[in-house]
This record gives sequence, C-alpha cells and structure tokens, in this order.
Amino acid sequence: MTSVEAVGTHGTGLRASGLILLFGLFAVGFALAGLAFGPVNLTLSQILAAIAGEADPAPQAIFSQIRAPRVVLGAAVGAGLALSGTALQGILRNPLADPGLIGVTGGAALGAVLVIVLGGLVLEELPVGLRPYLLPTAAFIGAAGVTAFVFGVARRAGTTSVTTLILAGVAINAIAGAGIGALVYISDDQQLRDLTFWSMGGLGQANWTAGLIAVLCIAAAAAGLARMARALDLFQLGERAAYHSGIDVERTKMKAAGLSALAVGAATAVAGPIGFIGLVAPHLARLTVGPSHRMVAPAAALIGAALVLAADLAVRTAVPPAEPPIGLATSLIGGPFFLWLLVRYLHRSIPHA
Repeated sequence: MTSVEAVGTHGTGLRASGLILLFGLFAVGFALAGLAFGPVNLTLSQILAAIAGEADPAPQAIFSQIRAPRVVLGAAVGAGLALSGTALQGILRNPLADPGLIGVTGGAALGAVLVIVLGGLVLEELPVGLRPYLLPTAAFIGAAGVTAFVFGVARRAGTTSVTTLILAGVAINAIAGAGIGALVYISDDQQLRDLTFWSMGGLGQANWTAGLIAVLCIAAAAAGLARMARALDLFQLGERAAYHSGIDVERTKMKAAGLSALAVGAATAVAGPIGFIGLVAPHLARLTVGPSHRMVAPAAALIGAALVLAADLAVRTAVPPAEPPIGLATSLIGGPFFLWLLVRYLHRSIPHA
C-alpha cells in the first residue's frame, strides 16, 4: 500500500468513526428525551436524582418503573433488529433481505401469540422462576424454526437461492398470519385486547423482569453478530471466495441465522412485530460509513436504536394521553424506504443499452 493509499484509508476510517460517534450521540439524545418527555415531563435534575435514587417518590416511580425500562428495551430492540438485518443482508448478499421479509418475525410472532393465548394451560405447571422465560423462549423457537426451514428450502446444490428464500418467507408469513388469526378467533376479550396492541408493536408493556431477559438475549446475539464482520465482508466476494479465504461457509450461515433468530425472537416477544428496522438501519449505515462490516455493524446498531427510540418518543408525544403503536411509525418510515430501495435495486439490475 502506498503512502497516499494509506492516508486515504486512514481518512476514510476516521470519517466512519466520526459518523459512528455521531450516531451514538443521536441514540443517547433520543434516550434522554425518552426519559424526560411524556404525560409528565421530567427535568434533567430530576432524572439525575432518580438515577441516584434520591428523587421525590413520583419522579422516582416514573423514571425507574416506566421510562427507564422502556428506553433500555427500545435501544436493545432497535440494535438487535438492525444487526439481524445486517447479518442476513451480508450472508445472502441481497439488500432486500430482512428478518420480516423472510418470515423470521412471523415465526417469532406466532410463537409469542401461542403463549399469550394458550400459555395458561402450561403456565401453572412451570416453576415460578421459569414463567417469565416462557414467552421469549416460545418466540425464539418460532424464529429459529422458521429460519431453519426457509434456509433448508432455499438451499440447492450447495448454494442458497435468495429468490427461493424470499418466496419461502412470503409463504411462511402467510401461514403464520393464518395461525395468529386462528388464535385470535379463540381468544377471550382480554387476550384479544392484548393481542391487538401487541401485534402492532410497542414498548408500552416494558418492565424490568421481561425487559432484562430480552436485553440479555439480544446482547448475546449482538455480540456474536458483531464478531462476524470479516466473514460478512468476505461473503460479498461470493461464497466460493469466502470458502477459499478459510471461511466455513455453511457454518457461518447457520451461526448468523441462529443469532439473528435469537435477537428477533427476543425483540418480538417483548415489543411485538416492529417492521423495517432490520431493513432500513443497515442501508443507512452503508450509505454513510461505507461497505466494511467492521463499521457497518456498530453504525447499524446505533441507527436502529435511535430509530426505535425516536419512533417511541413520537408516538408517546403525538396525541397524549393516547399512545399509537410504534409499529405504525416504523412502517410509515420503512414502507416508502423499501419501495425506494426496491426501485433502485431493480434499476441497477437491468443492464442499460
């Protein structure tokens, strides 16, 4: 490498690092706004006092029991979905890959809805200490089962067909939707109300018990996905090139798929299906910090966290005291972005005369 190339690479790395720092500041800013704003606003001094455990009873309760678990969970959900989308797009070498599009979110949702509607049949048989784990476990099993199925269907002659993968995901989403519809039909009034709000996504039910379980699962998955940056870079050259570079291609695919299923399952269990974060965040990261997954992974995680926190803040403050589902906000952002991405992708795929 020449000195000019080294300076250019160093400059690019500094720019990407600066942008990642900026995304981190955005995420922290939205987190602080989420702690401060709501039906009852908290000042910075009240927040600091609540962190120290020295606030008055009302601000202390608002901070520790409502807003802090909500902000922590929102950041974890956004980062987990973004890293899952980054990994799936990387191993499939397709910008349209997304946990929702290939059915992973649908499988996790079906597992969670099964517990919400039918969990009472087995909940009393479980030890008290294991009961909080039932919902995230069911969501993970649903996500992992769908992931294994769609990758198995799409694999032919040692390669994975992206077209078949997406078509299988469409079929799985339809089946999961039918299953959820049947469970909704047999649910009682309280379950139906819970399912209606849960299915549109939101952080309104955030609490430390379920939230910490989800955060631990998402953190474990995120740590594993973040360590796959080199492998994901090599996948962009093709599976054959990755194999000759010393990467165990199939093991890497299964590892990325399993970790993505863990993150998506945990996020869906506690926040419901929140769409498009796994699609939008990785693309915003690549557009700003470049193609290297060493930079894309942290950038996407911070963008995903900031997007979820911003969407949550928007729905909480838009029409108080009502609280529209956060899934509506992310769909309003992600839907047009996906259409733009699809048109751009098709335009680049068609050779010009």
